Amino acid sequence: MAAVEFRNIDIVFGADQKSALRLIDEGRSRDEILAATGAVLGAAGVSLAIERGEICVLMGLSGSGKSTILRAINRLNEVARGEVLVEHKGAAIDVARCDENTLRDIRMHTVSMVFQQFGLLPWRTVRDNVGFGLELRGDMSAAERNRIVDEKLAMVGLTNWAGKYTNELSGGMQQRVGLARAFATDADILLMDEPFSALDPLIRDKLQDELLDLQRRIQKTIVFVSHDLDEALKLGNKIAIMEGGRIVQAGTAEDILLRPANAYVAEFVKHMNPLNVLRGTAVMRPAASLARDGDAVVLDRDGHVKVKVDADGRPVALDLDGRTGVLATADGEAGLIDDKLAHDADCIVAPVDLKLKAAIELKRHTDLPILLVDSLGRLAGLCDDDEIYRGLLRRLDG
Repeated sequence: MAAVEFRNIDIVFGADQKSALRLIDEGRSRDEILAATGAVLGAAGVSLAIERGEICVLMGLSGSGKSTILRAINRLNEVARGEVLVEHKGAAIDVARCDENTLRDIRMHTVSMVFQQFGLLPWRTVRDNVGFGLELRGDMSAAERNRIVDEKLAMVGLTNWAGKYTNELSGGMQQRVGLARAFATDADILLMDEPFSALDPLIRDKLQDELLDLQRRIQKTIVFVSHDLDEALKLGNKIAIMEGGRIVQAGTAEDILLRPANAYVAEFVKHMNPLNVLRGTAVMRPAASLARDGDAVVLDRDGHVKVKVDADGRPVALDLDGRTGVLATADGEAGLIDDKLAHDADCIVAPVDLKLKAAIELKRHTDLPILLVDSLGRLAGLCDDDEIYRGLLRRLDG
């Protein structure tokens, strides 16, 4: 079951919805519908599934409909047609049609929202702002509420600011208060409507990094609205690009960069640096296609260099034409964990989702291919100079 699923939803603002829906079915544009009916097309035929623990970025120019469909998840926008399913207490609930009590329960416990302009109450302290949603619930003691608030303030690095008022905080700190307030409700689904767009670039980049770090720890389902492609590609496991109220392409950053669906998407991504987007999965030679010699995988053309794998497919030893080589392990983003080991390494083992930029950096330490492994440590493929060049050329050809 997806955490959130849009099923062919249409959203129309205006009195003459019936005529507008008929024109949507005819494939008319937003401008044509507005001219004919006076109604504004918010979304048309939107279908999208967002899995549990995923960050899905709704991306597009101003007026493309991204905030419109985000706000349908907690029914701040009403749906004219279609279903908006939210996983709530183990069941898929159609938010667009559920009763008021169920909707209130979803808003209180399952879905939380972080706004662009923070939405903080200036007469309340940081602590009181973070605990506001818990107060509204009214289902816990003050001591328990304070414990949760203290925990979330520590999570976003604002423990020492708990007693301050919001006007005493910088913009970036205020946004952290908004994040802590959303986290305090322990909602499974977070809606983030351009939360960093009002901040200067340095603070924005720092908060993006902090959000990714938090996500690695808390594994929420996040629906994130942005008009910034760099931000979308940095944060999103899935990206849905919108134009005129319709989704024109949805997929991973690699899908969109390498295989844009139309000229509109191609225009969006044409200036993107593929090194910041492509990962090992996009360029590697898969393990199944590699030459074997018994329990070893051959790494060179002459068959002199091999990596032995165990019964589960994990690399365990490096054979350099009869000499035992040194395998070093790298993390997914920053590079090698141990600099001394990197200096002595003959070959490097890295996660399969290693970014191409990091792979190029790691290649400075070895003449051999980088061994890419899955989450269980099993050999998934090899990334060598040829694969890196091929990945870049695929982008240029596209």
